[in-house]
Amino acid sequence: MSAMTGIRAGAAAPVSPDPVSAVRPPRLRVVDEGREICAISRSTVQAAIEVLAGTRPAQQLARRLDQRCLVALQHRAALTRRVASGSSPAAGRLHRNPSVRSVRACQVSPDVYEASAVVVDEWRVRAVALRLERSRLVWRITVLEIG
Repeated sequence: MSAMTGIRAGAAAPVSPDPVSAVRPPRLRVVDEGREICAISRSTVQAAIEVLAGTRPAQQLARRLDQRCLVALQHRAALTRRVASGSSPAAGRLHRNPSVRSVRACQVSPDVYEASAVVVDEWRVRAVALRLERSRLVWRITVLEIG
């Protein structure tokens, strides 16, 4: 330790941040497109099953689904609500606590993927198939089939 400065000889002096690196934006990561498709598929399938359960409004999927898929999902959700309000005791428990177990995706062309998902709820296991197409740098689901 130096008597003049009070700093140990082996201790490093504090380093001030480089002004050039402080101005640079963070480096962007290259995202694996297949992983992105699986993530989009997983969240959309989860949301679609929640629409069928009546816990999510279908309009929340308007940005991700094309118009035909959205209308078909709304129609199926209305039918599910009608069945659930019937006299069957098990009908009111349809689509309870759904969770997406697995998602697989396959590239059909540079702008088209097809994916499948396995969804489990309290009563059964479902298969979901979807087709994603790139439109204006956004992935949109053009086909959604829920088993």
